[in-house]
Amino acid sequence: MFRRLKARAVAKPEWGSTHLEPWFPNSPEKIGEMWFEEPADPLLIKFLFTTGKLSVQVHPNDAYAHEHHNSRGKTEMWHILAAEPGAQIAAGFREPISEDRLRASALSGEIEHLLAWHDAHPGDTFFIPAGTVHAIGPGLSLCEIMENCDLTYRLYDYGRPRELHLDHGVRVSQRGPCQPLQPAREGVLVDCPYFTTEKHRVSGALRLQSDRVQTLVILEGELQVGAQHAHAGEVLRGPAGVVDLAGSGTLLRVLTSDS
Repeated sequence: MFRRLKARAVAKPEWGSTHLEPWFPNSPEKIGEMWFEEPADPLLIKFLFTTGKLSVQVHPNDAYAHEHHNSRGKTEMWHILAAEPGAQIAAGFREPISEDRLRASALSGEIEHLLAWHDAHPGDTFFIPAGTVHAIGPGLSLCEIMENCDLTYRLYDYGRPRELHLDHGVRVSQRGPCQPLQPAREGVLVDCPYFTTEKHRVSGALRLQSDRVQTLVILEGELQVGAQHAHAGEVLRGPAGVVDLAGSGTLLRVLTSDS
């Protein structure tokens, strides 16, 4: 039996948006994130809506997070839902840099220009392993899937009065280029030790099966998930086994080993 996860809105006045449709009702205040999580769940799913720049940041791997924070690390992926012309995300650097230059550029703001910026289009997927320095630009709606941890080291925040975490951040950062972009496609988008994410389009009926816990993120349309109705912006979680889908829509199926 699949159960519906509750959404929690998180206001982000600096960079969030009041326009959340068609996934959620529009809001009078700027909402940056909609969270779907459960206690002790290894997976955290968010929808993000950006009208401004998010901080330049990095997340530690599991070993570092456990040693320094008694926490898990954070590997994540972003699936682009909507993008204004020119919208971009940053991941990795254009060329290798030293620890000293990373620290100095974070203090001066040069880091924004050292990053590799990638055009983002609907359907694109970006895979961001722990240690990848990254940033999200304005004009994007995206679905973020990650290890259930919000442990973030901010390296640069465009002059906003928030704490930076340069000691930890510099230590865990990969300081060279990477290839995060998975061009628009269906089927398996990301397969990593923490989760596997697939994209499926349903037109009529579709039967899926797995021996792992299944989380369904409805991106478009309306679907029947077994006996339940689900629409865009909803997230359902169910056990290993068979799931029968019917209707017309698009979804992400995320597979994890733990419940």
